[in-house]
Amino acid sequence: MYNVEIVGTGSYVPLYKVSNEDISKFVETSDQWISERTGIKERRICTTEDTTDLAARAALEALKDAEISPEEVDLIIVATATPDYFFPSTACLVQERIGACKATGFDISAACTGFIYGLTIARQFIRTGMYKTALVIGSEVLSKITDWEDRNTCVLFADGAGAAVLRRGEEGLVSEMIGSDGNGAENLQCPAVPLNNKFTETKKLSASYISMNGREIYKFAVKVIPDCIHKVLEDTGYTLDDIKIIIPHQANVRIVDAAAKKLGIDKDRFFVNLHRYGNTSGASIPIALDEMSKQKLLKKDDLIILVGFGAGLTYGAQLIRWSKV
Repeated sequence: MYNVEIVGTGSYVPLYKVSNEDISKFVETSDQWISERTGIKERRICTTEDTTDLAARAALEALKDAEISPEEVDLIIVATATPDYFFPSTACLVQERIGACKATGFDISAACTGFIYGLTIARQFIRTGMYKTALVIGSEVLSKITDWEDRNTCVLFADGAGAAVLRRGEEGLVSEMIGSDGNGAENLQCPAVPLNNKFTETKKLSASYISMNGREIYKFAVKVIPDCIHKVLEDTGYTLDDIKIIIPHQANVRIVDAAAKKLGIDKDRFFVNLHRYGNTSGASIPIALDEMSKQKLLKKDDLIILVGFGAGLTYGAQLIRWSKV
């Protein structure tokens, strides 16, 4: 079995900023209401770009950071809940866009946990020797499935993409765990195309907007984040004291605060940037990881944990020894 490390990261967010004040102009809310309940101050929203555009930009940034050409990529995995098309996959569109002519590509749907699922899948392909280099991308344009008249959800979601390049090398990806609980599926969902064809008796109408039971998602997240962190540390010889930083899915600062309290650690042990980007679903963790890398907040051999939760319900974590200098 080969060891697997992250050799490059990249991210991209749309230029257009939407502040809490901007949102208060079309729904009954305020900067204070949003900030106190979520921690979000502003978010980036697409006006011309779509999911593939964001994914390709983040991918090229990650490849540049890794000093790897697109032709060296063997595998592209895109985690997204907001693809441009049902088919072809976003991964195939990214492959063509960036010139990764030798890569196999496919999409996965695990919502906000998608990037962690993608890392887990890519690690298996590389460990077994099937592939040498993988590009894992989380890309979302949640603005196109957001009901902008629902103040409980429109204040949360945003657009962006993040990516990581994985290769055979040092033991960078140390341990992982992923899971799902379909019993909570109805608490966070977005309908697809309804069953309407020549043979259906009743024609159905469906708006493809996000709906969320915020209270249940909060309870789920506060429970599952500590559980995932403890699980990913099992049998590794490491403890929570050895971890430099935890990068959670950027959903709500109250969730992070409650999870930190449950773990018995200072909330500053969690890296948070959702005040600038909002909830970008599967893109939130790789955007945060890239931001930390670019700002030189991570040093070689630092131990970090990525932890996510999302629709499905899905959850997962990665224990990573940082490989980049």
